[in-house]
Amino acid sequence: MRIVHVTPHLPPEQAANALLPFQLGEWAAAQGDIVHYLAHPPAAAAAGTASAAEWRARVTWIPRTRRSFWQRTLRTGSIAGAWRIRRDARACIRDADVVHVHSNGLLAEVGAGLAHGLRKPVVLTLYGTEIWHYRRKRFGPDLFTRTYSQADAVTFYSQGLRDRAGQLGLDRPHMHTIYPPVAASFAYHDPAARDSARRALGLSAAHLLVNVKRLHPLAGQIHLIEAMPAILREHRDTQLVICGTGALLPALQAAAQSAGVDRHVLFAGLVDNAVVARYCAAADLFILPSLLEALPTVAVEALACGTPVISSDNPGGVELHGVFGEDVAVVPKEQPAALAAAIGAALRRKRRTHPSTRDIVERRFRAEAVARQYFDVYAEVTR
Repeated sequence: MRIVHVTPHLPPEQAANALLPFQLGEWAAAQGDIVHYLAHPPAAAAAGTASAAEWRARVTWIPRTRRSFWQRTLRTGSIAGAWRIRRDARACIRDADVVHVHSNGLLAEVGAGLAHGLRKPVVLTLYGTEIWHYRRKRFGPDLFTRTYSQADAVTFYSQGLRDRAGQLGLDRPHMHTIYPPVAASFAYHDPAARDSARRALGLSAAHLLVNVKRLHPLAGQIHLIEAMPAILREHRDTQLVICGTGALLPALQAAAQSAGVDRHVLFAGLVDNAVVARYCAAADLFILPSLLEALPTVAVEALACGTPVISSDNPGGVELHGVFGEDVAVVPKEQPAALAAAIGAALRRKRRTHPSTRDIVERRFRAEAVARQYFDVYAEVTR
């Protein structure tokens, strides 16, 4: 089978709609399929994931549309960009057996329209913002709604996202919920292994909290930092490690200093996924104070390591509580006092996750299970 993935991102970018297309391509290639990508060039070299030669053979890079003043004023930039995408993508899509479109945007929507015109089966995967912020356009072309309705199958990153599509009047046949995969490096650690992982990282605090997210207002790290003084009053030897980078770093550092907790907060920056796995394994608790999540893979990765999760009541956190039960505690978002109380209570009764959580991770979130679900969808649309 020849599979073409149309995606705005590829590694080394860490967005979900960069990682999943790459993983799907690796899994398909391993079973003998031919895989090609249509993507925008990454912001950094892709040497960390594949050699430059490998990427050249497997990817058609399509530059992002750069609109001049007059193109923005006359709204002709998108027209020029769409023409370029159709020109550069046609040969690749013409030879495909399945076109898998990821997320939204001009590249995804024009690629899907081209595939539909060439009578190629289209699978559309939605990750969150496309549905959370969906508005049907009243004027002008509504490329996303067209793409959504014409796709042969639509997969959603979470059940909550699929339910939201239904609430928006977007019910349709062939809708599937497929959770994101969790890598084998996120493996269960009992208390002794947790402590060993902590020592290997050079961390000596009695209690370790970990957060992994881009430093962005929607990630809610400010509320976790605001909760730290109350946590430290009861559990003085506690350290918080925040993995991720973003424009909010100076503001978060200033907030930690202003709260007097800067000695207890480590901003680890953008770290390799293997190091993220070590932090998740070493932690007593994984904290997810996000305001909005579809399905937070980082939280499932922590659960796979045996680390319980405390999440705000964002949709993804609520859904994970429904899947994993008390191993995912949920508190109101944007309320540092409630977050601190939940963390304090969990640190008083520290434990690892239940055996049922390990079983759920293996059955529903490991690569083999996720790959099988997507390949079943491919088989469905090519019958």
